[in-house]
Amino acid sequence: MIAALIRWSITNRFLVLIATAFLVAVGIWSASRTPVDALPDLSDVQVIVRTTYPGKPPQVVEDLVTYPLTTTMLSVPGAKTVRGYSFFGDSFVYILFDDKTDPYWARSRVVEYLNQVQSRLPVGATAALGPDATGVGWVYEYALVDRSGHNDIGQLRALNDWFLKFELKTVPDVAEVASIGGMVRQYQVVLDPDRMRALGVTQSMVVQALQKANQSSGGSVVEMAETEYMVRSRGFLQSLEDFRTIPITLSGATPVLLRDVAIVQIGPEMRRGIAELDGEGEVTGGVVVMRSGKNARATIEAVKARLETLKPSLPKGVEVVETYDRSKLIDRAVDNLRVKLLEEFAVVAVVCAIFLFHLRSALVAVVTLPIGVLAAFGVMHWQGVSANILSLGGVAIALGAMVDASVVLVEAAHKHLEHFEERHGRPPSVAERWELIAQSAVEVGPALFFSLLVITLSFLPVFTLEAQEGRLFSPLAFTKTYAMAAAAGLSVTLVPVLMGYLIRGRIPKETANPINRGLIALYRPALELVLRFPKATLLAAALALAITAIPVMRLGGEFMPPLDEGDLLYMPSALPGISVSKAAELFQQTDRLIKTVPEVQRVFGKAGRADTATDPAPLEMFETTIQFKPREQWRPGMTPEKLVEELDRVVKVPGLSNVWVPPIRNRIDMLATG
Repeated sequence: MIAALIRWSITNRFLVLIATAFLVAVGIWSASRTPVDALPDLSDVQVIVRTTYPGKPPQVVEDLVTYPLTTTMLSVPGAKTVRGYSFFGDSFVYILFDDKTDPYWARSRVVEYLNQVQSRLPVGATAALGPDATGVGWVYEYALVDRSGHNDIGQLRALNDWFLKFELKTVPDVAEVASIGGMVRQYQVVLDPDRMRALGVTQSMVVQALQKANQSSGGSVVEMAETEYMVRSRGFLQSLEDFRTIPITLSGATPVLLRDVAIVQIGPEMRRGIAELDGEGEVTGGVVVMRSGKNARATIEAVKARLETLKPSLPKGVEVVETYDRSKLIDRAVDNLRVKLLEEFAVVAVVCAIFLFHLRSALVAVVTLPIGVLAAFGVMHWQGVSANILSLGGVAIALGAMVDASVVLVEAAHKHLEHFEERHGRPPSVAERWELIAQSAVEVGPALFFSLLVITLSFLPVFTLEAQEGRLFSPLAFTKTYAMAAAAGLSVTLVPVLMGYLIRGRIPKETANPINRGLIALYRPALELVLRFPKATLLAAALALAITAIPVMRLGGEFMPPLDEGDLLYMPSALPGISVSKAAELFQQTDRLIKTVPEVQRVFGKAGRADTATDPAPLEMFETTIQFKPREQWRPGMTPEKLVEELDRVVKVPGLSNVWVPPIRNRIDMLATG
């Protein structure tokens, strides 16, 4: 069957070339649209239910909200793990699903079960689904600063909540924009128990009076002069004085107003998270959360472009400071790997040219490499595999083996053409050359095709991996398999056609290549020696295998190879129950110490949680993102490892234990461990 396919390809060579051109076009189109990221998304399919229950302590939230939700979500189809977290006024329930579960199907099932338990939740508890994203989707972070001093952090928080957030959410593939730090302004009613007792006022009476006073209602319409006018009342509270003059009850014939029993003021909402920049004080920040499985680099570029267009709309003196940008890591990692792939292409091309000793013949082998890689990109795009370090690494692994079949086919064609000239004393005609090419390809092509298939199937065990290890290594296995399968197909279709067009003119004999002669001279005596003593050869091989087992057993193990992400995350933990003011003090102190290191460009810290369901962090949990200057600006001899050691020596604060981790790796670990 393979022999027939080879002959059919040579007979219908124009169809083969047209099909190849179509394959190249599809590959280029797919490569330009394939999502690009530094690492594959290792997070589980998850749905988050966040419930706000204002003013309630964690134990009450646990008993009345988190427990009913977690016990109900255990029955959701496909759910493998349910995690619940209870905080002051907030409950977070994470439902993790089996691999391959469609995330939007999972969300619809969670909504179905959430409707069942809604009636069991207390009055005042509001449950909602979190974004269709995970903590790994934190691809871009920024801070709002006003160095002119015209806007305080409360005004900056309002700017982010009511302007920037909505504008950035219009960017495709942005699931959520979460605010960090700042202060949310609110009207506060501080009751005076003594005055309330004296005037016979209860707390419920105050609440009812506030609810009744802050509402608008509509009436009918009034027709006047052939025109309809809608009747409505404007009853929303708009100022502190409006609050103070709300009547609560009567004391005899005198109305008791809110100002008689309470102090009404504007103040900050209770804060569960704060942000700080460069050790200079608190700021308001934002986190752009990307939808799961989307193109991180394209999303970040769109966000940055949108921020650039919004700059003229910001108040005077306000600027957006970038504090974390994953696209820098993506560009650096992917570009570095692309350079290595090009270098590998060049090395393969040079080696083929040297050993084949015929430039046009070497082109046969070299041309098939990019075509096979583009074919792999086509399947990657169809399957939804992103271009990352692991998937491109699979292509790099396959490159060396992809060219093997082409080299052997070219060598076989050279032999047939050489023998023809020896027998007939003349070069073959065009028809004879095509027939000789077909004979040589049919002779070795089937064996080469099946040998490439064997190499293709060598990564099949990787496909049996599950959970995080499967999500980490399957892109590598997929791309390597696709590239090798494409090479196998091209070896029996395109390669024979290219040989017919390119292998012409004077073909040098194998012995004409001095490198081949030298290698043969070295290999022949070694081959004769091992064939003369086969038992000793096998014994030596077994001994070498046994010796290598010793260092293999002593090798350390790690789930993921270390990756220099460029940025660093400082994650100490303070004592439970720390106050907001003390957290801000410690936080600013550590940021100032970090900023003293010359290689540090920017320090952006977060204590507690951002306003998002993807961040169930307590107030005692600090996360400080450290951006470093370009490597050429580092001190001579400084390395990332030495930098971490120096930071660990510099940052010594009583009550804090230092932890230094890469940002993406940390997000992955937190999702895996809960």
